[in-house]
Amino acid sequence: MGCCYSTVEREEIVSRCKARKKYMKQLVKARQAFSAAHSLYLRSLRSTGSALLQFANAETNLHHHHAAETNLHHDHAPLPLPPPASPPPPPPPMSPSSDTWTSITASPAVPPPPPPPPASSTWDFWDPFVQPPSSAVTEEELEETAMMASEAVATATTAAAITTPPPSVISGLYKDTTATSELAMVVSRNSKDLVEIVKELDEYFLKAADAGGQVSSLLQVSSSNCSARGSKEGKVYNHGFSLGPSLWTWGLSSKLFDFGKIGGEMVGSGVLVGGIASEGHCSTVERLYAWEKRLYQEVKAAETIKIEYEKKMGQLRKLEVKRDDYVKTEKSKKEVEKLESQMMVASQAIETTSAEIIKLRETELYPQLIGLVQGLMCMWRSMYECHQVQTHIVQQLKYLNTIPSTEPTSEIHRQSTLQLELEVQQWHQSFCYLVKAQRDYIQLLAGWLRLSLFQMSKNTLSRTGEESRIYSLCEEWHVAVDHIPDRVASEGINSFLTVIHAIVVQQADEHKQKKKSECAFKDLEKKVNELRSLESKYGAYSTPESYLTGKDPVAEKKAKVEILRAKAVEEKTKHEKLVSVTRAMTLNNLQMGFPHVFQAVVGFSSVCTEAFESVYNKAKSAGEEHDVKRILA
Repeated sequence: MGCCYSTVEREEIVSRCKARKKYMKQLVKARQAFSAAHSLYLRSLRSTGSALLQFANAETNLHHHHAAETNLHHDHAPLPLPPPASPPPPPPPMSPSSDTWTSITASPAVPPPPPPPPASSTWDFWDPFVQPPSSAVTEEELEETAMMASEAVATATTAAAITTPPPSVISGLYKDTTATSELAMVVSRNSKDLVEIVKELDEYFLKAADAGGQVSSLLQVSSSNCSARGSKEGKVYNHGFSLGPSLWTWGLSSKLFDFGKIGGEMVGSGVLVGGIASEGHCSTVERLYAWEKRLYQEVKAAETIKIEYEKKMGQLRKLEVKRDDYVKTEKSKKEVEKLESQMMVASQAIETTSAEIIKLRETELYPQLIGLVQGLMCMWRSMYECHQVQTHIVQQLKYLNTIPSTEPTSEIHRQSTLQLELEVQQWHQSFCYLVKAQRDYIQLLAGWLRLSLFQMSKNTLSRTGEESRIYSLCEEWHVAVDHIPDRVASEGINSFLTVIHAIVVQQADEHKQKKKSECAFKDLEKKVNELRSLESKYGAYSTPESYLTGKDPVAEKKAKVEILRAKAVEEKTKHEKLVSVTRAMTLNNLQMGFPHVFQAVVGFSSVCTEAFESVYNKAKSAGEEHDVKRILA
């Protein structure tokens, strides 16, 4: 039995049917991956716009807070600091006069009173919970801060520029098309803040995502994969799509989209093909897989019968040549006749299954593929227009008010920057995933067609007159997606991720320095309290033990306090400089990174539009030619 099975598997027709079944099984998974990748890409566009807006709000709030404080500073003169309390005359010295100290805090009388309240001591200036008045920034400090910011931006620029071509190179790769009329509405040199500019970008991220709605319907993206901010299954999303818990149906979308006529047949989603409502693409592919599995089993069974038939025929011929026992000969003839009957039934089953596959392929799959190509063409055309507008919107960053802010990065802002980095990373990954998923899908589809249309042409699975249309369509599609330069767009998005990451690193450095500054002031506060305690106990002069040991704990503690005070001032100054660097670097990185990413995706969407237009137009011409031949026949 195993030997017979092995022999059948080696038969060419069986091995080809097995390969067809494998292709179709993989195609079912590839359609799911294509659908998921498409959904994830649309989601990433929406999420990137949302994260940008959140980031811009956090950054702009810092500038607004700084501006408000500046106005308050100009409108109201600062209150003078209270003078330090004058110490009373010191008591008679208990040691030689050469060893006396002037106390910074109020000198206690004898017996020593409890430590004075903080407000009476000039050491309050260094209390970490009481902010000292900010001193004026000199020109030298401003120049130093600007130099540090320039160095940080230059580092990010260098990292982002590696594999990313300049705009002139990118524009040379793509055909320049007419700008949309919307540019006149969004391009303005009027003064806008960062939030206003990013709001416009976010609007076109949403429009670009909405442009994929047709393809979502055609690919039958499930409602759980369709994304909208804060929405759930079965709810109406904020972009006009109402999705239930079940898969999108072609019948539903037919009310929304009309792709026109191809070859005299209405195509698209949920339209009538030959007077019968077309099933969804998911259903069509899965039913094709079911028929391919059935065909494989039937062909394998037929070949098994054929092998047995040939074996029995050989035995019958030997009996007839030898003129052997009549009973044996008749028995052998009946077995051969039975096998012939079985072969006829198997052949009819194969023909029926083949006819079902052909019917599905020509009446459902082909129109769906035409609709999908047209949907992709329309989607990338709309995305091209949206991204082109965005390239002009980001030019307004040049005219932002660049007065540096001295407000430190808040924790909310740090989190919004990390979220932006995550969303841009998802945008990059989902873009690569989408390109790969489409290539895998069309490659598997073309491979299945090659096996089913050509390699079976000498047997019962013969070609039909319709086959050249679907094969030509898939081959054109396959070639088109293989030649689309996705690497430029991928690296463009990745370069934007690089400059965002540079901001994240800079904010982390600022946060780290803030912690060091706070720690230095806490240490200072601790030592100040210890000094106060010593002064309260012994006064500002030498302790009795100092006569015996030659050491003065009060003097030593004061020296340590001075050292810690200098360190705290130094750490605070470093933090303030890092704050200025972060603010300057943030704006510079956005001004540098935005143009690259939008130029890259504009070029990619332009090429995609042209590629799918070419595929669609050739398919349309082939359909019209087919109709003419059918009429003349």
